[in-house]
Amino acid sequence: MKLLLAEDDAILSDALTAQLQGAGYEVEHAPNGAVADYLLHKQAFDIAVLDIGLPMLDGLAVLQHVRQSQPALPVLLLTARDALDDRVAGLQAGADDYVTKPFDLPELLARLQALLRRAQPALAPLTPPSRQLVLDAERRCALLCGEALELSGREWELLQLLLQQRGKVVTKERIFQAWASEGGEPGSGNTIEVYIHRLRRKLEGGGLVIRTVRGLGYLLEEEEGV
Repeated sequence: MKLLLAEDDAILSDALTAQLQGAGYEVEHAPNGAVADYLLHKQAFDIAVLDIGLPMLDGLAVLQHVRQSQPALPVLLLTARDALDDRVAGLQAGADDYVTKPFDLPELLARLQALLRRAQPALAPLTPPSRQLVLDAERRCALLCGEALELSGREWELLQLLLQQRGKVVTKERIFQAWASEGGEPGSGNTIEVYIHRLRRKLEGGGLVIRTVRGLGYLLEEEEGV
């Protein structure tokens, strides 16, 4: 997941960047609001973390700008202000969540994961309708042709990632990052191949196939002629 971190405190931003990268995020740092505003309009992010007290352009102004062009982007605000009025102002400006400093990293990571889960459509149907795969991101379950799929935690994360990137190649490095962000061990290339094999078997008859793109990764697409 690509994350924008807008924080002007150099020590805090360096520490957060290292910890977020360790959790599997690809982090782009903005030291002030102007840079954050620019990056949000020039690059695609999965989630953004904005400090309210940014120089040049404060976090609320950045948030208001991004909401005009990206209303669905999950945004978490960081701030030392804990007054009710400040929290309300942040939420009314379009923030999805609000964390006050100081905070514990596990709480921040949990809140980010919750925002990313909520950002996924509750139900993601795929065509053709007679052979339908449906994901419920809130309950972490899947239906194939109306039947529940039995998925392990890693199988769920892998399937969700492939669906999010449907039609695009997903690299092994990206899969490792997704597993690490959920707190698991990254494993090896052989581990990924095992889970890909399991998913292929479970998706049989559903009109979807996982193709291996040699030297690059894996691609989920609709099966031809189905």
